[in-house]
Amino acid sequence: MANLNVDLHGIKIKNPIMPASGPQVRNADCMLECVKQGVGALVTKTISEKFVRTARPCMQETKDGAFLNSELWSELSVEQWVEKGYSKCKSYGVPFIVSLGYTAKEIEKVLPIITPYADIIEISTHYMEKDLESVVDSLKIASKSDKPVYIKISPGITKIGWYVKRLVEEGAAGFVAINSLGPCLHIDVETGLPYLGGEKGYGWLSGKSLNPIALRYVYSIANSVKVPVIGVGGISSGEDAVAMIMAGASAVQICTAAILEGNGVYSRVSNELNSWLDAHGFESVEDIRGLTARKMQERKVIREPIFPKINKEKCNSCGKCVKSCAYSAITISDKANINTTKCFGCGLCLTRCPETAIEV
Repeated sequence: MANLNVDLHGIKIKNPIMPASGPQVRNADCMLECVKQGVGALVTKTISEKFVRTARPCMQETKDGAFLNSELWSELSVEQWVEKGYSKCKSYGVPFIVSLGYTAKEIEKVLPIITPYADIIEISTHYMEKDLESVVDSLKIASKSDKPVYIKISPGITKIGWYVKRLVEEGAAGFVAINSLGPCLHIDVETGLPYLGGEKGYGWLSGKSLNPIALRYVYSIANSVKVPVIGVGGISSGEDAVAMIMAGASAVQICTAAILEGNGVYSRVSNELNSWLDAHGFESVEDIRGLTARKMQERKVIREPIFPKINKEKCNSCGKCVKSCAYSAITISDKANINTTKCFGCGLCLTRCPETAIEV
């Protein structure tokens, strides 16, 4: 069995799987259910100076599999969290990350109340646009506590390397990447209205659709600064966790998959991560952290086509490769055949084949 232990600023975490701030951690009882599934750490739903009342409906899985969420921060007040939540959560025996938002003024009011309970403070920048100075102001206030402060990054920041370097200079101890993407809009064609119930019907995109964006941010941050990064966005399997850790994440957070599948996703992903490490001969999760950056140093960029080959024994002549070949380079004659005079070497057919019958 591989060693899944993670160290975040001297805080020992038994495995790198934790919930992300969201409805599945909306109160202490919900977080206990996460603990029962073996999470390595807990993350609270974001709290701010005032609680919020969310318009309904507030979550939607579209027919094409996208997931939109218009929930805001916690509907519980800071006082309710202190009275009924934080002390309970601390008794569960796992490290405790308190998510705070948003402006420096709001954070300054709640920081003294929550600091005794937090092992790490996570600052959400979800409603702060791309204004770095506002984020710096919030970070400076949060840093008045004696706890490490992690900044949760919202997508859409172009100069992410410069952005996180500045935040580290200002005292950021780590990053969480990324928050959901939006605002987005989805319209029900039967009613002509958005399904989500907010004033404009907007939601924020999360889940599998977000994963490639999240990976890019984690990779960029991990290769720009030498502080821990917690990866979040579209993780629903052990392999997703592996990819995020290879990109440079020290740990991962899961939200949408827990909403859709239930809290059992945490133990399943942790077990799948462990099985993957064992099957590939890695003794520790640390052995794969940042592996992609090391591999990229060895990789050569190829600008000429590399022609794939068909494994005739595996090919079942389903025709998916033919339909999706933009270069009309594949035909079916009993089995698939590739015309190398037409093939561009784009590689799509390798990922389309359900039988892995196309190889390089």
